[in-house]
Amino acid sequence: MNDFKPQIIAFCCANCASSAAQVAEGMKKALPENVKIIQVPCTGRIEVLHLLKPFEEGADGVYVAGCQEDSCQYVNGITKATKRVEHVKKILEELDIEPERINVFNLYAGKGQEFVQVALDMTDKIKELGPVMSK
Repeated sequence: MNDFKPQIIAFCCANCASSAAQVAEGMKKALPENVKIIQVPCTGRIEVLHLLKPFEEGADGVYVAGCQEDSCQYVNGITKATKRVEHVKKILEELDIEPERINVFNLYAGKGQEFVQVALDMTDKIKELGPVMSK
């Protein structure tokens, strides 16, 4: 299991999370190769089906990286995303899949190191859990 490289999908808002990604790039901080970024205009636009689809297609983990609640350009986008992630956690549990495989993170635009750290932490968590076992 040590050679397990989890496939992780990260939905990132075009504002704070993407700005943090650019700061990380400028700092020469690289994301793990197993994390695929999908940029969205706002995390509030991500629907439950968008969050479930990566699991259906073989992903081992999913996370949403968005703004702080008090700095969302669209006022309540990250709040909507957080509620949808909580809903997906319940669906995963019903499917006998660990709910820890999905999470949401609030980032500040200038925090490139935090952006990379979220990806590393999520990778470590999914490595602990191992591959998704379809039951």
